[in-house]
Amino acid sequence: MMRGEESRRETVSRRVILAGSALALGAAATGTVAIRARAQVKISQANAKYQDHPNGKQECDGCIQFQPPNACKIVESPINPKGWCQFFGAKS
Repeated sequence: MMRGEESRRETVSRRVILAGSALALGAAATGTVAIRARAQVKISQANAKYQDHPNGKQECDGCIQFQPPNACKIVESPINPKGWCQFFGAKS
């Protein structure tokens, strides 16, 4: 085998190993983020000062955190779409 061919094979092997390692690390990081997202702890209704009726014109179904039909991204479910909590953020 010629010296150039041997060097080229070593380079290819290193590249393959490095690329594979980068992909594996990326996949592991993505999996960790997905697990954290699923395991997100929501705020209790009491701590959010949730009430099952509106606060003036503010109601859950007009909030950016609302998830139809009766859930919220940050407050424990179930919630009333006509309810309200201190984390209300109007949809734009």
